[in-house]
Amino acid sequence: MSDEKWTTAITEIAPGKISVRGYDIAEMMEKLSFAQAVYLILRGELPDPKQARMMEAILVSSIDHGATPPSVLGTRTVVSGGNPLNAAVAGGVLVIGDSHGGAIEQSARIMQEWAKKDGTPADLAAALVADLKVTKKRLPGFGHRLHTTDPRTVKLFEIAASLQFTGRHTELAQAIEAELERTGGKKLPINVDGAIAAVISDMGFDWRRGKGFFIISRVPGLIAHAYEEMTTQKPMRKLGDTNFVYSGPPSRRI
Repeated sequence: MSDEKWTTAITEIAPGKISVRGYDIAEMMEKLSFAQAVYLILRGELPDPKQARMMEAILVSSIDHGATPPSVLGTRTVVSGGNPLNAAVAGGVLVIGDSHGGAIEQSARIMQEWAKKDGTPADLAAALVADLKVTKKRLPGFGHRLHTTDPRTVKLFEIAASLQFTGRHTELAQAIEAELERTGGKKLPINVDGAIAAVISDMGFDWRRGKGFFIISRVPGLIAHAYEEMTTQKPMRKLGDTNFVYSGPPSRRI
């Protein structure tokens, strides 16, 4: 058996001792908010007051969006099948992917790649939108099935501006929104995922942490939906869209 050990720079534990990124957990419990602790464990250092306030806003922004998103339907369906809270929340988290909750990651990746290029945000936005049209790809983080203007985006950008987190990525996102409207003839608003992608990019977060922000933010909402399903609804109830039409082969015999 090998004596080689793998290392972690996140948490140290020993009898009577727990330290996260070098900070004693008991002191963290007394002095840090949850958002500050999340920033610490993700980045390795304590946030300054502006970073802490921005993190608070980001985590609150996606805490819930009603009973219809796929992750919520997943959680409620698992509960309806007679499963416990942990399974229900896990089921909801497992529904989070590229099409639901993944736009933060995808949008941040594109913004971070393009923001490194030379040119003004307007010039980069024009080139990016043109490239998307040629490749027939849709830009994640723009457009919403319900909101013509996402109120969460408006508030996040307002808070970011007040905290001086409006940098090249946010400017690029806003330029992309304008370019999409100019070339497409209709407004595709920056949704909350696109706004978070821009702000965390200006805060220096790697795009590969994008889904993590959505998961951390959404889990409390999933717990609330799971508990509501357990305590107010009957098991095995109809959930989601049941308005389907069979399109398979006609009746046949073996």
